[in-house]
Amino acid sequence: MTRAVLPQFNREAGAKKQICAMIGDVPFTSARRTTKCCNSERKILEDIFIRPRREPLVVSIAISVAANCLYAYVHLPTSHNKYYMLVARALVGFGAGNVAVVRSYIAGATSLTERTSAMANTSACQATGFILGPVFQTCFSLIGEKGVMWEIIDLQVNMYTAPVLLGALLGVINIILIFAMFREHQVDDMGRPCKSINFEAEESDYVDQDAQGNIDQVAVVATNILFFVILFVFAVFETIATPLTMDMYSWTRKEAVFYNGIILGAIGIESVIVFMVVKVVSKKTGERAILYGGLLIVLVGFFILLPWGKQLPNIQWEDIKNNSIPRIIFNEMFTPFWKLQTTQLPSNHTVEPTGCSVVQSWCLYTPLIHLAQYITSDILIGLGYPACNVMSYTLYSKILGPKPQGVYMGWLTASGSGARILGPVFVSQIYTHLGPRWAFSLICGIIVFSLLLLEAVYKRLTAFSVRYGMMQG
Repeated sequence: MTRAVLPQFNREAGAKKQICAMIGDVPFTSARRTTKCCNSERKILEDIFIRPRREPLVVSIAISVAANCLYAYVHLPTSHNKYYMLVARALVGFGAGNVAVVRSYIAGATSLTERTSAMANTSACQATGFILGPVFQTCFSLIGEKGVMWEIIDLQVNMYTAPVLLGALLGVINIILIFAMFREHQVDDMGRPCKSINFEAEESDYVDQDAQGNIDQVAVVATNILFFVILFVFAVFETIATPLTMDMYSWTRKEAVFYNGIILGAIGIESVIVFMVVKVVSKKTGERAILYGGLLIVLVGFFILLPWGKQLPNIQWEDIKNNSIPRIIFNEMFTPFWKLQTTQLPSNHTVEPTGCSVVQSWCLYTPLIHLAQYITSDILIGLGYPACNVMSYTLYSKILGPKPQGVYMGWLTASGSGARILGPVFVSQIYTHLGPRWAFSLICGIIVFSLLLLEAVYKRLTAFSVRYGMMQG
């Protein structure tokens, strides 16, 4: 990211200089010219190189802290609360953009041989948070919806606000750690360190790395698409868990949150194990093979989720109002009524109705997804997703090579963020209106498309230094 701003810097300064791949050496355009930048230019370049990684991290985390605090107080305004909540969630999204800075730093601070291991370690740390998140969510659900009111500061601590308050506290701790412990470090693809602006070792090699070739843009676009698909299908999986289990197993909202929290926590533990394993396996098979295998496993996981058999879910009749009749597909409208398993309307209407809502017409003819199917699918997706995730952006960083990675990592993060936006939209539109059979069939089709794309660009997904003969693959 830091090197991506240098062309603009050069144009504004009117300087005819080219910045090489390593931040330690700043030659003129001609590699044979020995004149160096003056001290003031060196100071500016040091600021450009060193400061932007720390500052975006601090600012983005501060935005997340502020967003979490806003979410905790979203109940206070007398009107337009949903808009305040939307703003709070949007700010959290802005704050989450720092992952691009983190990946860019890792790509610049590791050699090709270290890259996969470092990316896997980072993903393992993320997965640890993924484990603890559902665990804390499960614990906080015990507080209940009413919770405790802290009247001095008008703060209501309940099962919804406790997680964001914890997130705000952790954000403050992160900011302190960045100022106390974060240090800049950068090496080239072969692991040669750059310690200072005056570092001149093997200058011609660094210049040649930039001069010998360009980034394979086809590989870059393909990897962005693959990363989008990977995060999209997992976002769908995360989002669909609660409504699916409530519809299929007649769980209450509280039960769905509790049990799915346990399941997601178990998947997180599985993910950490997968991250540790792929560090070793990738040295023998390569990143591309693991990415392909991970997508196949995810495909099998979603295929298992397709409804089979004749048993129907329990039907929730509570949502019928004003004699409304759900729309039923013509060829399935003659399903015998006695085959429908219905739940009795509770005599006490304060009890939460459970079952598959009859407002969703597909509930009347779509077979039940058995709990064994759901658990098996969870295990497979928890196995395939982490392998795909870490391999996709590890390959991406290697494809970019010594070129500026900040902007490119920003695009990768943006594609992932877009996937996480569209995932819940997909669930709300496809699953709610057409049911799990359509939803999971479309997901399987998307994964098959990604496998075909990966097959088409398989040979192009190679490291920059290997592609141009600087290193042996």
